[in-house]
Amino acid sequence: MKIGILQTGHAPDAMRPATGDYSDLFKQLLDGQGLTFETFDVVDMEFPEDIRACDGWLVTGSKHGAYEDHPFIPPLETFIRDVYAAGMPMVGICFGHQIIAQALGGRVEKYAGGWAVGRQTYDWQGRTVALNAWHQDQVVKKPEGATVIASNDFCANAALVYGDRIFTVQAHPEFETDFTLQLADVRGEGVVPDELIAGARTASAYPIDNAAVAVQMADFLKARAT
Repeated sequence: MKIGILQTGHAPDAMRPATGDYSDLFKQLLDGQGLTFETFDVVDMEFPEDIRACDGWLVTGSKHGAYEDHPFIPPLETFIRDVYAAGMPMVGICFGHQIIAQALGGRVEKYAGGWAVGRQTYDWQGRTVALNAWHQDQVVKKPEGATVIASNDFCANAALVYGDRIFTVQAHPEFETDFTLQLADVRGEGVVPDELIAGARTASAYPIDNAAVAVQMADFLKARAT
């Protein structure tokens, strides 16, 4: 099954030689799941010719806000609505989670409660799941037809499913702890409160559940291939 990665942002220049870009993180996360990939740098206006160019789609994270005025956002929202209407499978992570919700009638805002950085735990359909997060924006109103499958006190709409078509997560299952701590060094200073960075460093000693969520993502995509 071929998955098109819609890359909506780039990893920091200082990190990219060692870590790869965001699309590379997803290829590593989903390695061994029977998927192949093609990357489209939609943030740079490189879009697929058609929604059928791949069997399913994955929308990455980004430093941009879904509500901001960037040239790639309107055509991306149109693409998302077309994929949804066609019943093709799609996964969205962080910005991807947000832009999909916005495209389908939800609302995304810069959250008044501030940032979530580093390891966070979620009530995920009755079990506790820990993932790294890096966001201030979040989905404050989910679209009609979306069901919450994960939440915590900070983020009510932490993971959503849209019937059997779309699965989205606010946190970053593709971010290993080392990557998150490097991101704090490169993009956190002067932006994220110091106490949250310190807390992320302390919490980095505890395990995260990236592998389990990767299986859930891959199973969702493969089960809904058309």
